[in-house]
Amino acid sequence: MNVTNYDKLSPFEAIAYQNILRHQIELKPLTKQINTIGGADISFNKYEDTVYAGIVILSYPDLKIIEQATVIGKSNFPYISGLLAFREVPTLLEVYEKLKNKPDVMVLDGQGIAHRRRTGIASHFGVLTNTSTIGCGKSRLFGTFIEPANQKFAESELMDKTERIGTVLRSKINCKPLFISPGNLLTNQEAIEIIKNCIKSYRIPEPTRLAHLLVNDIRIKNSKQDNTQTLF
Repeated sequence: MNVTNYDKLSPFEAIAYQNILRHQIELKPLTKQINTIGGADISFNKYEDTVYAGIVILSYPDLKIIEQATVIGKSNFPYISGLLAFREVPTLLEVYEKLKNKPDVMVLDGQGIAHRRRTGIASHFGVLTNTSTIGCGKSRLFGTFIEPANQKFAESELMDKTERIGTVLRSKINCKPLFISPGNLLTNQEAIEIIKNCIKSYRIPEPTRLAHLLVNDIRIKNSKQDNTQTLF
């Protein structure tokens, strides 16, 4: 399916496509050393169709910025829980194509297989790009868990009945946990270890934290430009 057609899909058709993608996800050990890691995020103003997408590429494991790219796009697909990818992936793919350095692993702000149909945004993006991906959500979308201890890197299993679909990770004490799940082409254990290596002084891992700052910056700058054009 062409991602440019996502806006034309009904929620029912989007779910049907997720069930197709689900069978294309591969969770298997990484086959090469990680030298670069990317973080992707999206920002938008509520009730608007403009989407601000960005990817930051960092060296790994020292996490120094190598490259960053942004795209301002449009999406008319409604914001529906569980169908986030249909709103965000098309613009993220545009950013990904702009990168000179494709990362060994991508971290996306959202879920991997920790999704009712196992097709969170990280899995969706990973299948379409044939990339190793990790979903790092700030809140639970799906699954059950026991709250991890209030200690740095305390963790618990995120489960769907008897199947483990991710890890609930306390990245800092006295902070809400993160929800980590493999997206594509790596394992659950590799996903959690990589995220731990990306945690510095903040609750959020550096790849998605820096991507978040990047897209918010372009959204704010673009909004100011629009206001200036309106006034003058």
